Amino acid sequence: MLIERAYVDLPEGAGAAEESWPWTVPCVRQLVEEGLAFRAPVTFLVGENGSGKSTLAEALAEGFGLDSYGGSAGYKYASSREVSPLGGRMRFDPTREGRAMVRAPRVRRRGFFLRAETALEALSGERATQRISRHPDEMSHGEGFLLAFRERFAQRGLYVLDEPEAALSFSSCLELVALMDDLGKSGAQVVCATHSPLLTALPGAEIVEVGEHGMRSVEWAELGLVDHWRRYLSDPRAYLRHVLAP
Repeated sequence: MLIERAYVDLPEGAGAAEESWPWTVPCVRQLVEEGLAFRAPVTFLVGENGSGKSTLAEALAEGFGLDSYGGSAGYKYASSREVSPLGGRMRFDPTREGRAMVRAPRVRRRGFFLRAETALEALSGERATQRISRHPDEMSHGEGFLLAFRERFAQRGLYVLDEPEAALSFSSCLELVALMDDLGKSGAQVVCATHSPLLTALPGAEIVEVGEHGMRSVEWAELGLVDHWRRYLSDPRAYLRHVLAP
């Protein structure tokens, strides 16, 4: 692991002024007040749409020096915008093993940010710098994701993923689970925002549930999404009768 805690460095007296998004999001408020501790090499952020999990993932990536549009540490591709207010104030307490990398200049850090909606632009940039072997236009969306996983997720660093399951089949998700496990065992660190009960089942991973309550650590079997998927697959009609017209 590289990071044992993330926190927000707010100027003295800024609290009263920070009353707009994203500071009003419950998980961000808790991050400001308490920080976010990392207890395992792989951490999943799970929550409903709008809960703030992607906001957290992006800010963690930006704080580490990763382009908000995705890609490798030290490189900017599709994005020309400034670092977000939250990402710009994100700070890390490194582990002993991660101290040299976390405190190094941005261009010397190692890692990758993959977000579903901008992945193709980021991967095009990776190809332009010869950091992946094929251009994403030559592959399906899912194949492009897998190429990035295989070729760019191969060294000790911080890997932030925002809903990577969006383009992946069941078997490809299993491949990603195996890769995240290998990365964690190699000394790398993974933070993944997801809706997938398949990914979050990785043994030994930390699961942080994000919502109106803020953030809390939960077990896989306690996740609402696991319960809903189990019930849905057992009896789809019990759910569909509420959303389909008679």
